Amino acid sequence: MRDLIAGVIAVLLLLTAASLATTLQMYRRRRQRARDSERALGRTLIAEIPAADDLVLFSEDATRFHYGDRSIDKDLIAAVRVLINGAPIAGYVSSRSPQHAPIEVTRFDDRPEGIARDRWDVAIETVAGTTIVECGAIRERVSQELARAVFDAVKRELERRDQGDL
Repeated sequence: MRDLIAGVIAVLLLLTAASLATTLQMYRRRRQRARDSERALGRTLIAEIPAADDLVLFSEDATRFHYGDRSIDKDLIAAVRVLINGAPIAGYVSSRSPQHAPIEVTRFDDRPEGIARDRWDVAIETVAGTTIVECGAIRERVSQELARAVFDAVKRELERRDQGDL
């Protein structure tokens, strides 16, 4: 009887492992299709940002940045800032912004998350408003590296555009 119970438990564990492996494989395929779709549209993938239940892609093409289903026209960007826990720690203001006027510092209220974690975000300020790219609060520098990749890409575009004005 004990051998029968052990056999049933072993079969259940094998079925669970197979189910998890299948789910992981489906998740990988879905991510690969999303990346392939971005490339097919002529976009360059900058970062895969973790969201509540999936990854959100941040990419760019010749005229826009794309954050999930939102697009940000490159010509309308006036400034970009890196935010940690809602406070700006680095930024770049385009010389093409109205009379080089400093743009009001972007801040948003930090969300308490129980465990002390730093939230990393990037604020992309345009003439039409501000888009917050939420890079997350994952430990071990993952969120920081995502925020840095997004910030660097937008800053590089602003610098390229500003140098063209000279």
